[in-house]
Amino acid sequence: MNAVQPVFAVWARNFRVWRKLAAASLVGNFGDPFLYLLGLGYGLGLFIGEMSGIPYMAFLASGILCSSAMNTATFEGLYSAFTRMTQQYTWEGMLATPLTIRDVVAGEMFWAATKSLISGTAIFIVAGILGGIQNWDTALLALPVVLLTGLCFAGLALVICTLAPSYDFFMYYFTLAVTPMFLFCGVFYPIDSLPAVVQGIAQVLPLTHAVALMRPLLTELPLIQPLLHVAVLAAYAAASFTLAVRLAKRRLLR
Repeated sequence: MNAVQPVFAVWARNFRVWRKLAAASLVGNFGDPFLYLLGLGYGLGLFIGEMSGIPYMAFLASGILCSSAMNTATFEGLYSAFTRMTQQYTWEGMLATPLTIRDVVAGEMFWAATKSLISGTAIFIVAGILGGIQNWDTALLALPVVLLTGLCFAGLALVICTLAPSYDFFMYYFTLAVTPMFLFCGVFYPIDSLPAVVQGIAQVLPLTHAVALMRPLLTELPLIQPLLHVAVLAAYAAASFTLAVRLAKRRLLR
């Protein structure tokens, strides 16, 4: 058995469960971004006009695509994974097989990233229909960025999942990390409009790099330092995966 097969087994198990509710999930994936882009893109866009030299709809679409990848991976890595770990004892059942903690965490992480890709593809389609994509030559490269962003935030969510004593604990993570990134990492406006101190903090947050990498792929803005943005997202994903494995071992193999 190669290293990929155990990870895929965990991924496939989660996919088969999700498939039973796929229709409702996909409706939400299309409906939510449509409302965001329609309400904010057309509503605020009417008053804002252009931002950073591009139509606000195009500016917003790339930000919503990244924030959706963050939110989807976060919810899957927190609530769904925590349920499988503590309520359904799915992780313990997997560990009764030849699977290791590393296999389970990797499978969960790749499944959460896949959910981000599914959601991101829906938003990509909606953005294309509503005129949020300017540059179709590079637009499809946005989907690998969604997957990488999903991996990054899935790993971070699994760290919190393995630390959490209950579902209520997740509110700390949302209040202190997810919501600030949603508001201050360039989703709705350029971060250079923020105070210098806040800009400095934003520059080390993963969503800032996801947006900076995504926006030029969908618009006519220049792509600056793409390798840096990829490296930061990959580093967050790798470091959080390593930490999540260690925390899961401490929690489940006591």
